[in-house]
Amino acid sequence: MLRTTLLATPLLLIACGAPSDHQGTTDRTTDSSATAHDTASLILPGEAHFKSLRQLTFGGDNAEAYWSFAGDKLVMQATNPAWGDSCDQIFVFDPFQDDLAAAKPKLISVNGGRTTCSYFLPGDSLLLYASTHLAGSACPPVPERQPGGKYVWPIYETFDIFVSDLKGNIRRQLTDAPGYDAEATVSPTGDRIVFTSMRDGDLELYTMNIDGSDLKRVTNTIGYDGGAFFSPDGTKLVWRASRPGTPEEVKEYQDLLDQGLVMPTNMEVFVANADGSDARRITDLGNANWAPFWHPSGEKIVFASNHASQRGFPFTLYMIGIDGTGLEKVSDGDTFDAFPVFSPDGRHLVFSSNRNNHGTRETNLFLAEWQE
Repeated sequence: MLRTTLLATPLLLIACGAPSDHQGTTDRTTDSSATAHDTASLILPGEAHFKSLRQLTFGGDNAEAYWSFAGDKLVMQATNPAWGDSCDQIFVFDPFQDDLAAAKPKLISVNGGRTTCSYFLPGDSLLLYASTHLAGSACPPVPERQPGGKYVWPIYETFDIFVSDLKGNIRRQLTDAPGYDAEATVSPTGDRIVFTSMRDGDLELYTMNIDGSDLKRVTNTIGYDGGAFFSPDGTKLVWRASRPGTPEEVKEYQDLLDQGLVMPTNMEVFVANADGSDARRITDLGNANWAPFWHPSGEKIVFASNHASQRGFPFTLYMIGIDGTGLEKVSDGDTFDAFPVFSPDGRHLVFSSNRNNHGTRETNLFLAEWQE
């Protein structure tokens, strides 16, 4: 999703995307020919779920990588000055064969603007993403930090959701309501899309058919609801939400929203049925708990959190049951790990991290073989 840099800290980014329970047709592992960048030392103490770990990107800000239904490609958003980008663009690559240290991946967002939140549609010949390109090919400005150093995300009102083929041709525009429409993900069953929209005056979740029809609002509580993912069987949603509680918090939230901004420093993870019923919070940790994603079992959620930090970072991967029990630390380190995404067959986890960036602010993608 939208991405900005925390001054003197690792990146904090808006996440989107959905898991898939569709079984891949390929049988690939990280023991493929593209192993030049495998490094045993990338796995840190305590990362027992990582059987192996390989770095996929090298330079810039790379995040929000989501699997094709077949499990043989990733679509990601990246800002890499070496590739000529000044803000996030959408790329597709094969994580098992392509060497992104040697060659740029295939650019999909050929129309410019700022892009975010890409995801494959069933069949893997089309994908969707949000873009501001209808308002111009230039990157929209990044907001300045608020008085007092408060960190904010921009909610660009020019974002709409589009369907593209793998050559970059826009095939369809799925949203055209005034205001922000982004963070779209596709159900593993291939029939519905969930996304975040400002169309009714607040940042709420909506679902629709994959052709844009049958729009339904599924959240109705003041605060930011975003980054939603369908469960492997398509019957549930998980997402991150802020819930301002006091009159002062509500006023601050609404004042920022009037400026096209949201402050993401206090978020928790929620689950609900796919129609929004039986919504419940499954974390109550404090600070920012976000980028949730379904474990292949459908009984757990993996997410990023800085709840154990007093200074805003590190962000670490955790896992928790959908009943809110069994919190488990998945990753380690003192920087930034986020955007965990399981492959369709559950054998791999791709995520973004500041590890191995040699003291720079680069955020790269890493591919782990998962073990229970």
